[in-house]
Amino acid sequence: MDREELGAFLRSRRERLRPEDVGLHSGSRRRTPGLRREEVAVLAHISTEYYVRLEQGRAPRPSGDVLAGIAGALRLTDAESDHLHVLAGTAPSRTGLHRRDVRPSILALIERLPRTAAFVTSAAFEVLAWNALAAALMEDFGALAPHERNLARRAFLDESTLYGVSDAAEFRQHVVMELRSTLARYPSDPVIAGLVDELRSGSPEFARLWERHDVQAAPMLTKTFRHPVVGEVTVDCDTLTLADRDQHLVLYSAPAGSPSAEAIAFLDVVVDFEDPRLS
Repeated sequence: MDREELGAFLRSRRERLRPEDVGLHSGSRRRTPGLRREEVAVLAHISTEYYVRLEQGRAPRPSGDVLAGIAGALRLTDAESDHLHVLAGTAPSRTGLHRRDVRPSILALIERLPRTAAFVTSAAFEVLAWNALAAALMEDFGALAPHERNLARRAFLDESTLYGVSDAAEFRQHVVMELRSTLARYPSDPVIAGLVDELRSGSPEFARLWERHDVQAAPMLTKTFRHPVVGEVTVDCDTLTLADRDQHLVLYSAPAGSPSAEAIAFLDVVVDFEDPRLS
């Protein structure tokens, strides 16, 4: 049970709600935004004293029924409710290290995909594997040290543009939300804790977003790259979860017959002659 983080998460969810969101009158004497602690306690059917102690990080581990009541009172989404259980220690926790080894079948799959840029990321946004078209569209990951193949570092600590993508701000928010959930799943992984500390100290934007305690990212369905050779390329984004290793397979493809599909086809021909991973 991470008492400090649990308390901070509860406060952040309580302060975002308005009384009218839960059927209460706002009144005229509220000096701070959000619900009062006693209002949450009433809605969750628990004592005010116990809820206050939860927010202060002084309460014993809550039961599943108590957490369900709090999740309902705070109008948590499914992802937020799952995160609440992880912080409270009532959900299975991955006590080891996040995995970086990619299944051989996935490695073979990304090489066989036609005209699709594909790569695999770890729970810490490390690019673990990629095909030639992903390298041509984004960058030559093979020329980078493993430490530099991290999309979270690229998003917040690299002064260059994020591959010229159209949704850089949305992607940064996505990174913060995912890393918060990842840190809760792997509380003893020094790599993940170190990455979060590095980003918080090195990026004011990351630090600001981190303090919001958000954990549910909106899906990114399309993305536009500004490529130095073929110009703008708009792709469909599909992300598949590889649950056994807590990794993601990311696929970028363009609608058939579109100008972006022609650009992808051109890049595909180029990499047939010179694999950018080997340059």
